[in-house]
Amino acid sequence: MWLVTKDGKHVMRHFCENSGDLKSFGWREHNGRDFGRQELFEQDMVLETSFVKSKEGSLGYGGDWSTRINVQNMLNDEVERTVHLFFYLADEGGNGLNLGKDVLGLKRSSVLASGSRQDVGNWQMHLKSQNQLETHYCGFKTPDIVNLSDLVQQNLVVQEGKSERLQLSDTSEDSSNIYVFQISTTTQSTIDIAFISGIREETSNTENRIMSLTGSPLSSLLEEKHIAFDAKFKECFNLSEKLDLETFVVGKAAIGNMLGGIGYFYGQSKIHAPRSTLAKSEDDFLLYWPAELYTAVPSRPVFPRGFLWDEGFHQLLIWRWDVQITLEIVGNWLDLMNIDGWIPREQILGDEALSKIPKQYVLQLPSNGNPPTLLLVIRDLIDGIRAEKFNKAERDEILSFLDRAFVRLDAWFKWFNTSQIGKENGSYYWHGRDNITNRQLNPQSLSSGLDDYPRASHPNEDERHVDLRCWMYLAADCMNSIQEFMGKKETLVTEDYSSISKLLSDFTLLNQMHYDHDHGAYLDFGNHTEDVRLIWKEVTGEDGRLSREFVRETFGKPEPRLVPHIGYVSFFPFMFRIIPADSTILDKQLDLISNRSIVWSDYGLLSLAKTSSLYMKYNTEDEAPYWRGAIWMNMNYMILSSLHHYSKVDGPYSSKARTIYEELRINLIRNVVRNYNQTGYIWEHYDQTKGTGEGARVFTGWSALILLIMSEEYPLF
Repeated sequence: MWLVTKDGKHVMRHFCENSGDLKSFGWREHNGRDFGRQELFEQDMVLETSFVKSKEGSLGYGGDWSTRINVQNMLNDEVERTVHLFFYLADEGGNGLNLGKDVLGLKRSSVLASGSRQDVGNWQMHLKSQNQLETHYCGFKTPDIVNLSDLVQQNLVVQEGKSERLQLSDTSEDSSNIYVFQISTTTQSTIDIAFISGIREETSNTENRIMSLTGSPLSSLLEEKHIAFDAKFKECFNLSEKLDLETFVVGKAAIGNMLGGIGYFYGQSKIHAPRSTLAKSEDDFLLYWPAELYTAVPSRPVFPRGFLWDEGFHQLLIWRWDVQITLEIVGNWLDLMNIDGWIPREQILGDEALSKIPKQYVLQLPSNGNPPTLLLVIRDLIDGIRAEKFNKAERDEILSFLDRAFVRLDAWFKWFNTSQIGKENGSYYWHGRDNITNRQLNPQSLSSGLDDYPRASHPNEDERHVDLRCWMYLAADCMNSIQEFMGKKETLVTEDYSSISKLLSDFTLLNQMHYDHDHGAYLDFGNHTEDVRLIWKEVTGEDGRLSREFVRETFGKPEPRLVPHIGYVSFFPFMFRIIPADSTILDKQLDLISNRSIVWSDYGLLSLAKTSSLYMKYNTEDEAPYWRGAIWMNMNYMILSSLHHYSKVDGPYSSKARTIYEELRINLIRNVVRNYNQTGYIWEHYDQTKGTGEGARVFTGWSALILLIMSEEYPLF
């Protein structure tokens, strides 16, 4: 934590937030294992934090580590300003910590704190610096780390009232499990904090281990890791020499923040369990079992939790950097599967995750799925083995993983193929849409991942969703590939994946169900009318009082039909390459993609056509359009991937696909790099008219796919 002054008041920085106060922050380098470097640009200074881990000489779980904090003056003057930094450590198990003997002076001893745990053994934390420091501390006995900055600020306010000095109280509660150390210094300072574990009294190498992780040895170690990161980046992504330095910087920020955002979460999901048929209550839930999850996240400031369909896109990037991390993460997700084969789509585990989510989204519904993008990664790994992209050890590890994971993947597919199936053979629809709402202009389909993307106006069981049909084709085809590749016996498999894959790739059947010849596009089917509006209406409440509310009103009779909204959903058969390379429908898809009046822009492809009646329309009085025009990187990546595919295969439209591919790729890269240079961030989505970054900052979840676009790395399915 650190203190800043805003409007004459001291404000504590702690959790990274999505506010506009910091000029920029994020990981510049991170290798996912034992090294990272981040920069935080404050109003008048730059904070650079680096860390490195070492197992050399350590007997503790996880080894030793050290973090370096560099404070630099950002203003063009020579004034040395006082900076108040706060370094804290906590034992989440509630175990008491031992305060160092000379914390206020650090002359006789550099120990800040020490303790002992079964997993890490005896440990010590040391502070070293060549600069002039003033240190103070406070200790707390509390399980609440999320609100720790409030406790620290309260302590500072009390002390300032007593002594008129901005310093902690130098006191601690009995059996404190959290210690906060205030380090007051000036700009242009360097501070090293080292953690050593597994200390044994009979060995006397403790001081050597501290010295090897501080001062000039730490400088050398960080430089070695920096050089290794650069070399691996070039090896993994093989970026063209034609790309300029600015583009390289954005590519490194993409992988660095993706890996730096990986977290370990622990807690219990809340599963919706209605006690009556009345409206859903936040109290109608059962607790899932206590579960752990090691996962990447879309954005630590805004979405510090696991999202099922996001994770598949994350791993398309991560496996190319470190396939072991990918196998560990995918395995963690599969471990969250219940006996029915269902995985909760959002993992809100622990206080940090819970603090960043609106209450209405906490409960997970066991009837609702999420696109099975983890199979996109698994299919990619199988294709990677066939293309000999892995060494023998990696290949054996992937095969071992697939062998152990198959029974769960099989159960997962079966859950989809029974719970999300439609009335027509080969049809599917996303469950969970609200069919009684009078608030939403078009009832959301959160389970699809595309939230407010327009579907049939009146949800019912007759719906057919073209995107889910294509996801099921991918899933069946992937499972069939695993079965063939691994030589799984049919007696161990619950589904006939070969037959399902053939059914869902049947081009004629697909067109009968979803193709609209007038629009030249693939569309959803359902009970629909375009004549639905949000209007202000006087409503009588339960207390008899009149009030004005913004409600949905239907003016036309809905009827079973194709839903006339062109956008990302319309391109799913194209994304999954179900369209033959010589089909005139492919030509029409290319025309739609490149049409400036529909989804094409100079910044990327829009999520919804400009011609749609719901283009950029609010879904309720307060819900701004989300997937109704904005440019999203994951769908652009998938469409770009298929443009690349169709440009390579023989067919009458390969040249046309190549031209569109090259222009779209350049547009996407140029816009992301431009925004990064202007703001210091990669964004959640981009404006459909100006290309400016919108939504969450440091959204290096699937927006980090820009790195794969730079390196032209695409799935081979």
